[in-house]
Amino acid sequence: MSASTTSLLLGNQTHLPSLKSQSLLRLTKPLSIRCAASSTPTERVINFAAGPAALPENVLLKAQSDLYNWRGSGMSVMEMSHRGKEFLSIIQKAESDLRRLLHIPPDYSVLFLQGGATTQFAALPLNLCNPEDPVDYLVTGSWGDKAFKEAQKYCNPKVVWSGKAEKYTKVPSFDGFEQNPHAKYLHLCANETIHGVEFKDYPVPKNPNGVLIADMSSNFCSKPVDVSKFGVIYAGAQKNVGPSGVTIVIIRKDLIGNAQDVTPVMLDYKIHDENSSLYNTPPCFGIYMCGLVFDDLLAQGGLKEVERKNQRKAKILYDAIDESRGFFRCPVEKSVRSLMNVPFTLEKAELEGEFIKEAAKEKMVQLKGHRSVGGMRASIYNAMPLAGVEKLVAFMKEFQARHA
Repeated sequence: MSASTTSLLLGNQTHLPSLKSQSLLRLTKPLSIRCAASSTPTERVINFAAGPAALPENVLLKAQSDLYNWRGSGMSVMEMSHRGKEFLSIIQKAESDLRRLLHIPPDYSVLFLQGGATTQFAALPLNLCNPEDPVDYLVTGSWGDKAFKEAQKYCNPKVVWSGKAEKYTKVPSFDGFEQNPHAKYLHLCANETIHGVEFKDYPVPKNPNGVLIADMSSNFCSKPVDVSKFGVIYAGAQKNVGPSGVTIVIIRKDLIGNAQDVTPVMLDYKIHDENSSLYNTPPCFGIYMCGLVFDDLLAQGGLKEVERKNQRKAKILYDAIDESRGFFRCPVEKSVRSLMNVPFTLEKAELEGEFIKEAAKEKMVQLKGHRSVGGMRASIYNAMPLAGVEKLVAFMKEFQARHA
């Protein structure tokens, strides 16, 4: 195996013991391990995937350098005991940095869980409601709709507003829907990944004892948020802050401890809170990666600076669409267009396949729209560099010049 291939497989070679002195390998024929990178270009693509999504390159390189031997511990993070001092330092720093980023008040718990945001569709009513309790759902896209349907199994939910009839292209005015004054909570999806609709402000529950709950999976840590407005914020990590496998729940502490008797132990917030997210083996490496991302966001200047960068990227892309004289079209109402997920179509729908194919040749991938809506979608999360959006816009203009 070549030295370059070994480096790609194991990251930092300086930690590798001498094969000769340690007699680690006694081979009579070459290893059968192959690394695709040894025969393909090393240039990274511009990845517009909606999730799992691109991660910051400096974060990936940091993880690579630590992969074989984390900070001289003699272990990879993937090999550590989740109850050992090494991993405890990792998860505690990740939580501390996330609290700094979002200015999370001390009366809120931060939980690092598994199962994706979809598991929280069940966990929320199981922890916060009795089976007969009413709850309200705002449905601005597919994920809000799925959350409502799951809640039907565990409480008494009602859709107080749905954008389905208008193909999920808008957000309601806050006086445009009737809340139940007795609802235990009001649930919304802060940013609909598939349809590209984002709340720019948030409603207040009509019930003075009710709480606002938000699925923030696809805009988590993309901008500042007043956590105190919410009873629960939850998010899958794989779009903006880490790899798939980690789900983050930020929950006001007085909401913990009232789970229904039928609640599975792994869905009981009290269990995870009492055990500092270590009741069972958590997704250790994913939490470590989230921690690296949180550290990187702080180094950028925090979420106000991150939001400024995201607004600039989104403006460049939306301007290109709006100024194309109808060649490209975004169906979402301008006031609620997502900074993270930009869906668009072509005036000549028959060209969409060619657009995606030609973009891939230019190293721009994952631009195909969700299977349920078609068209194209560019997800431009925190890790998407400005240069990536600028290259896409230049390609769009060139494509239009050839096909308009």
